[in-house]
Amino acid sequence: MSWEIVIGLEVHAQLATQSKIFSGASTAFGAAPNTQACAVDLGLPGVLPVLNEKAVEMAVRFGLAIDAELGHRSVFARKNYFYPDLPKGYQISQFELPIVGKGHVEISPDDGTTKTIGVTRAHLEEDAGKSLHEDFQGLTGIDLNRAGTPLLEIVSEPDMRSVKEAVAYAKKIHQIVVYLGICDGNMQEGSFRVDANVSIRPMGQEKLGTRTELKNINSFRFLEKALNYEIDRQIDIVEGGGRIVQETRLYDADKDETRSMRSKEEANDYRYFPDPDLLPVVLDQELIEAVRAALPELPDAKRARFSAEFGLSAYDAEVLAATRPLADYFEAVVAAGTEPKLAANWVMGDLSGALNKAGLDITDSPVAAAQLAGMIARIMDNTISGKIAKEVFEAMWREGGDADAIIDAKGLKQITDTGALESIVDKIIADNSKQVEQYRAAEEHKRGKMIGFFVGQIMKATQGKANPQQINQLLNAKLNG
Repeated sequence: MSWEIVIGLEVHAQLATQSKIFSGASTAFGAAPNTQACAVDLGLPGVLPVLNEKAVEMAVRFGLAIDAELGHRSVFARKNYFYPDLPKGYQISQFELPIVGKGHVEISPDDGTTKTIGVTRAHLEEDAGKSLHEDFQGLTGIDLNRAGTPLLEIVSEPDMRSVKEAVAYAKKIHQIVVYLGICDGNMQEGSFRVDANVSIRPMGQEKLGTRTELKNINSFRFLEKALNYEIDRQIDIVEGGGRIVQETRLYDADKDETRSMRSKEEANDYRYFPDPDLLPVVLDQELIEAVRAALPELPDAKRARFSAEFGLSAYDAEVLAATRPLADYFEAVVAAGTEPKLAANWVMGDLSGALNKAGLDITDSPVAAAQLAGMIARIMDNTISGKIAKEVFEAMWREGGDADAIIDAKGLKQITDTGALESIVDKIIADNSKQVEQYRAAEEHKRGKMIGFFVGQIMKATQGKANPQQINQLLNAKLNG
């Protein structure tokens, strides 16, 4: 039987506030266990939560970025359940009246198509603590530092029909929240986590199948592997005559499998009710417009502008707009007066290669945008060739300094004097008479490769400093004359 895959994702993005959503405790990562959980986070008797205004602004920023309906009046609710890392016995979240309503994002899976994925809602909530199992020999340790950390839970429509689409959507949401500056996107630290709801149904059937939920996936690679495993598992069960049980499952990356965690709860199992300690949140238009005015240019708009303004290919624009720091670096190089395509080649090529090799982010690049622009300017005015530029770049990377100082110190200026180059070309031709005869006897279509021999000899004689364009012009004139 042919099966249709139905996937919806719930993304938990940790908001980049300095303090928690309802208390003044720090959200910094890496502190000793239970040193950043205050009385409010622990729900001790007599304490009252106070909403973090920055968390609200960040949620509004996301809503505007995905063209969503904003909840001008949103309400916090208590989601009741027992778990060791939830000391209050409930989680403060939003239920019927979220801060962000229906919106949408555009994705582009690897097949080159585009698709609109609906966002059902995005609501504010507090994170729970963390259960630790590794170091306790059959026991569980509880670290409540994360308790009360502000989260924006972004819930998609079940619009994805393949694993590729699901991964593309998760990456797009990740890109948006990082561009907006509302989440650092660090999946290893748990700042960006994904729950996946997945089901199958016979192709052409409208009724949805029974879904399972895969919890707390913290990498795009694991998301892909977990979905593939779960889809195959469900198909095997149904085709074997069994039925899917609605449940929550965990993905075990070591065994590359999903396994049952608990039966899937329904909303009424949580006994949601409005939190009596928190007033409704009312957004006024002034706040919304202030947040709108401060929105950065988003990835899709930046990519389109790079193509239109700089004449870049769709691929180059996609790569350069992938992250905000990379896009800013590229634009700084272009703003210094360099040719955009040449700047793109260097940023995506030698610079990105060196960063990857060193394990560095663009923000930590030893070569600043102004330095790279200065070097590219020397290529454009024929002071150095592209080949010599690689030597200059390596020197800038290792030692610092600007291109002009390195070119002067190392004597790397390109030879562009026509008279001097002509003398060198004449000597190479005279010293290689046999190759000249072979060249002149060859058919036209073979001469292009053969001329490379003479170019190589000239470059060797000039230590790579001869202008390649002038060399080719002189060789063509003399060998074909």
